[in-house]
Amino acid sequence: MASVRSRRDQRATTGPRPPSGPAARGASRSGRRGRGGLAAYLVAGVAISAVFVVPLLWEMVRSLQPESAIGAPLSGQSFSHLTIANYQALLTGQDDIIRNVVNSLIVAVLTALLTALVATLAGYGFALFKFRLSGLAFGLVLLAFMIPFQAVLTPLFLELHFLHLLNSLIGLALFYTTFNLPVGVYVMRNSFLQVPREIVDAARVDGASVTRTLVSVLRPLVLPGIATAALFAFLFSWTELIGALSFMTNDSLFTLPVALSNVETGTYGAVNFGLLLAGAVIAMIPCILVYVALQRYYVRGLISGALKG
Repeated sequence: MASVRSRRDQRATTGPRPPSGPAARGASRSGRRGRGGLAAYLVAGVAISAVFVVPLLWEMVRSLQPESAIGAPLSGQSFSHLTIANYQALLTGQDDIIRNVVNSLIVAVLTALLTALVATLAGYGFALFKFRLSGLAFGLVLLAFMIPFQAVLTPLFLELHFLHLLNSLIGLALFYTTFNLPVGVYVMRNSFLQVPREIVDAARVDGASVTRTLVSVLRPLVLPGIATAALFAFLFSWTELIGALSFMTNDSLFTLPVALSNVETGTYGAVNFGLLLAGAVIAMIPCILVYVALQRYYVRGLISGALKG
């Protein structure tokens, strides 16, 4: 009796024995595979992130070097004297780069808002309302994908001149909006097609008007598509050069790409690569901020219409 009690106390002290046999070996292999998969995922994620992050960091570091060091071969001493002189020279020079940044922001924000608004209304109509030749009309919108605006630059110049919109930030924003609408309409139509038809029917049964249904019922559901259309329009108008260079002749209305183009081509003297790199860093900051702010909507908006459309 004492020996039985002793073995019982020993089992209670040591706890249950770990499982053994084929099940235990299978669980161990599964755990190792899970840890190996996580490690591979982390390594791949870091490698892919480095492809995008390292060039940005490299550009930022090079913009902090003196102009003489940028043009010289790389060495350890090249990174020992970092300075913000390039930014100071660019921001306090004879040409006000801040004014160019403000002009670009006005045009980009106005283009994004107009594109999101018009594309939402057009996508709502194409997706939920059937009318005669609606398919043909949507096809004509998509046809604009294949027409680069450089091919119709002269007619556009004459049209803006007739409308007195040359040398106008509003005219430039309208021009950018026109050529961003095909992408925006396509994204928004597919976003509305993803919404179950029963939601729209329920809103109509409850007495909601067409506008009320769009603003109160459907808007939260298609927000990723709206963000995607706005982001595309913002990035396009922020980085576009040819249109701004063609339709703007007043120095005070130049956008940032035009100002950086002048620096690059040496309009203000010899090409200063330090100023050019500093300007490029300034130009990419709003793009990064807008993308980070809208990225959770952007990915969802890109796949809108994967199942319908």
